[in-house]
Amino acid sequence: MSMQIKKPAKIGRHSSLWWMYLPAFLFVAFFIVYPFLDGIRISFTNWNGFSQNSDFVGFQQYTRMLTDPDTWTVVRNTLLYGIGSTIFQNVLGLGYALLLNQSIKFKAITRTIVYLPVIISPLIMGYIWYFFFAYQNGALNDVLMGLGLDKINALGNPDLNIWIIVFVNTFQFVGIAMIIYLAGLQSISKDFYEAADIDGATSFQQFKNITLPLIMPSVTINMVVNIIGGLKLFDVIISLTGGGPGNSSQSMSTFMYDLYFARQDAGYAATQGVLMMIIILILSFSALIYFRRKEVEA
Repeated sequence: MSMQIKKPAKIGRHSSLWWMYLPAFLFVAFFIVYPFLDGIRISFTNWNGFSQNSDFVGFQQYTRMLTDPDTWTVVRNTLLYGIGSTIFQNVLGLGYALLLNQSIKFKAITRTIVYLPVIISPLIMGYIWYFFFAYQNGALNDVLMGLGLDKINALGNPDLNIWIIVFVNTFQFVGIAMIIYLAGLQSISKDFYEAADIDGATSFQQFKNITLPLIMPSVTINMVVNIIGGLKLFDVIISLTGGGPGNSSQSMSTFMYDLYFARQDAGYAATQGVLMMIIILILSFSALIYFRRKEVEA
């Protein structure tokens, strides 16, 4: 009596296993897709955010946005937060990673100290630094006065407070970039460096021709994540400057918050949200495509 071995059944498109995707699909549809589409709808209305009634105004809000000087102020600030934080976080994160990839003492402690700010709420981190930079009773001004120097209104200076926000954001999240770069560095075989030493390559040549090409996947991840995070910056700004003085330190996120809750101008806030989405998509996808091509070249 011969035995027939049955082949394992193939999982078709209509298999019951596809139903396992349904919870995730519903979650994304309800909490991401629907609010996104509804936000676009609201941008074509004059809704105040609280009333049950609103009027369709077409592209009036978009025309208003393009002629509003505050729009370009907050766009400039948002780009500075996004690009500035990205540059500093990646340069410092890579520097920390290169240092901690060496055989040095207290490596584990140093790594923990650099990463520790990440676990703190950005809002709390902003308040911590607020008491350092505050004009009245701030630690910085106490030190300056102790040295016989005049106090400075750092958070009230439009030319300075933006860079303070970039610094605080960089300080808090540089640990994430460090960990990602460190993982990339530790995946590189030491054989490459041993061969380079035999050929007489300098440390800079080894970094340029071996290290940097082989950690490009880590660069891609860090660049995209940092750009998106910096462009969405909200908590630190609220706790440090509140977007002031005036709108001088507002990001697009804080500007939308102010429009919706303080000015009860939800339609215009939604229009600003659409612009913010476009900026994030353009910059993040541009960075992703550019650095992915570098990975292929490497």
